[in-house]
Amino acid sequence: MQIRPVQSADRSQWDTLWSGYLTFYAQELPPAVTDVTWRRLVDPDQDLHGFGALEPGGAMVGFVHYLFHPVTWSDGVRCYLEDLFVAERARGLGAGAALVNAVYAAADAREADQVYWFTHAANTTARKLYDRVGQLTPFVKYRR
Repeated sequence: MQIRPVQSADRSQWDTLWSGYLTFYAQELPPAVTDVTWRRLVDPDQDLHGFGALEPGGAMVGFVHYLFHPVTWSDGVRCYLEDLFVAERARGLGAGAALVNAVYAAADAREADQVYWFTHAANTTARKLYDRVGQLTPFVKYRR
């Protein structure tokens, strides 16, 4: 599995995966939001970053999106892993772990004090991976 930053030429493959990700979470977004998200991912001047997981033939089978932000409990930055998705046909082949490890490497390069993410409590497949690559915290999320 090759892991590399997403590139403009990846748009059609990313669109397919993004659609699968939104379907998995039963979400619909206006096309304009998807377009803005994509532009942010491939614009080096934006704070949103992404990696793609590619099979040996070059097909993208997964992605991860992440960003850095300041926090009040550190003088450095923190890394938020916002989205992680691997196509069903490629699950269990190491793409998810490789994508998380790529974010870890990017966070280390920025000297982030931690990498964190959320997932749905019922997402048992992903949680098997997350239990291996991360540490479950006791925090509960609230939102408006």
